[in-house]
This record gives sequence, structure tokens and C-alpha cells, in this order.
Amino acid sequence: MKNITIIAGARPNFMKIAPIIHVIEEAQVRGDNIDYRLVHTGQHYDEKMSGSFFEQLQIPKPHINLAAGGGTQAEQTAAIMIEFEKELLENPADLVLVVGDVTSTMACAIVAQKLHTKVAHVEAGIRSNDWTMPEEINRLLTDAITNYFFTTSELANQNLLASGAKSENIFFVGNTMIDTLLKQRSRFRKPLLWKNLGLKEKNYMVMTLHRPANVDEEEKLKVLIEEIIMHSAPYELIFPVHPRTAKVIEKLDIGDSRLHLVEPLGYLEFNYLVEHSKAVITDSGGITEETTVMGIPCMTLRDNTERPETISIGTNELLGTNPKAIKPAMQKLISGNWKRGSIPNLWDGKTASRIIDKILELDEL
Repeated sequence: MKNITIIAGARPNFMKIAPIIHVIEEAQVRGDNIDYRLVHTGQHYDEKMSGSFFEQLQIPKPHINLAAGGGTQAEQTAAIMIEFEKELLENPADLVLVVGDVTSTMACAIVAQKLHTKVAHVEAGIRSNDWTMPEEINRLLTDAITNYFFTTSELANQNLLASGAKSENIFFVGNTMIDTLLKQRSRFRKPLLWKNLGLKEKNYMVMTLHRPANVDEEEKLKVLIEEIIMHSAPYELIFPVHPRTAKVIEKLDIGDSRLHLVEPLGYLEFNYLVEHSKAVITDSGGITEETTVMGIPCMTLRDNTERPETISIGTNELLGTNPKAIKPAMQKLISGNWKRGSIPNLWDGKTASRIIDKILELDEL
């Protein structure tokens, strides 16, 4: 029996591990000798994950929540490591599977290796080359001690090879976030605000902003939002506000009849909005992947990205953090000249199956 401990610490992690759990459960029905234990580190506490979130993703609740959230980067890392060490000692595994680039990914990989447990990293090898981002440090450290690398692109493969990873341990499998997107797409549902705000197909844009470079400086955030408002007419602007951003916006005098600040939405409701929008304006990495697959124009307000395939192949454009970049991008969009884009190789909804097939093949586990 191959026992896998699967780590998740934040909402995007659960979207990435959901299809892996589905495939493991299918393998069990076939009689394959594989089992899993889902560990939620508690890195991000979110009331919306208290039940409905797992129902939306069609996965069981975690076997354990380590409740190791809060504090500084160092405090959070230490808390996760202390609690996960106890967990792994009590429930040994053949493989610890981590996803993405959150603190939990790095911390649990370190604990696993120090307890002589092999580590698999899903979404390995992506790089922004921006060491000011905590996520980039997490990626570098995790990949430095990973045994098996599951990648989303050929570029990620090249990044890993350049860092010294062995080619026989690198597996280009695709993107599990897209597995979830394609599986759940038929279940997307209108949020209540659709009717309340009188939304219609393609008559609005979706905004998400939460990165420090955009939201920590109040005046910069104000100018950024004002530029978006000024150049996006006549489209409505739907802004599900991240708690981090909400605290800053409360202090600012920003208002317009087309700007709607709303509560964070569930997975099915948010992606319904995205799929039917004119465009998305974001500083998130994962959303750029989803818009690429759904064919929705996307403007990324960052100076770099760890997902360049969403630009070179998909519908995403990297605008940077200068508010003056908003006007020409909006003119390009509204005039109908935004690129169409296509879908990267192996972003086909079958990534999790390729991952589990490979794990079942590994003789050393």
C-alpha cells in the first residue's frame, strides 16, 4: 500500500489537490494499493472553507487541521513545522505531496525530508525570479529538496534542470488547477449579486487585487483604482475584496456608480463571474491560468509573473504596477483588439491522472 500525505494550506491549494484526491479514490475503486491522508495546515483561516467550500470542490474535509496560521513568516513557518512533525510521526507516509508555493508547501517539505520521507512537488519549477516575493523563496527551497517534480510547462522543466534536478525525476504532467476548472465548469452558478447589480453577459469586468506592491501604499492603490474606473467605461467593475485590501480601501475616498465592492465569493460563483465577464484585472497568478483556459482577456498588474505561458500562449498581458499602463490596455480591450490566445499543452483536465499513474509506477515508494 502506498500511503500519501497531501498538504494544503490555503484556498488555491485545495483547488490543486481536489482532482488528485478524486483520482486516488477512483484508483482505490479499481483495487490499486494507494491511500491518502489530507492535512490542512491552517495557514489561512477562512470561514468560507468551513463546509461549503469542500462541497463545491466535491472533496472530503481534511483528516486534520493543524491550526498553524497567523503570525509573521517565520512564526508561521515554525508553527507549521512543529505541528506537521507531530502529525507525520503519528501517521507515517511513503510520500508527502505538496502543491504550489505557499509557506505550508516549503515547511512541510522540510519536515518530511528530515524524517526521511520522500517529497513530491506539484507545480514544481515555476519561477518569477523576484526574491521579494515570499512565494518565490518557498518555490526555490521546496524544489531544492524535492524528490519528484510534477510540472505545468516545459519552461518549468528547464528551470529545474538548470538548478540541478535530475531529468528522470521531472514529469511534465499539466496543471491540476485546470483539472478542477474543467470538472466544475458545468456547475458554475450565478452569485446573488448578478441579479442585484443587474449584470449581463460581457457588460462588466472582474477585479482582484491583494499583493503588497499594489495595496500596501494607500495613495498608489487609490490612483490605480481611479485609473481603472476612468478608462473602463461603460463596463461595471465587480471587485470581490480580499480582507487585506479591504482594510486599505476603507481609508480611501474611492467611489463610483460602476465600482461594486463585494464580499469574497465561493469557487463556483467567482468563476461564473469570470467566465461571463468582458475581462479580468488581477494581480493573482492562478486566475491568469483560469482566464487563459476560458478565453477571457486578462490584465495582470504585476512587474513579473511565474506563469509566462499565460502571456506567450494565453489571454494574459503583464501590465506592470504603473497606473499609467491601464489606459492603453483598456483601449486595446474595448476596441476589440485583445489577443485571442490558446490553451497550453496538457492543460486538458487529465493532469491528476498522470500524476497518480506516475506515483503508482514508482518502485522506490
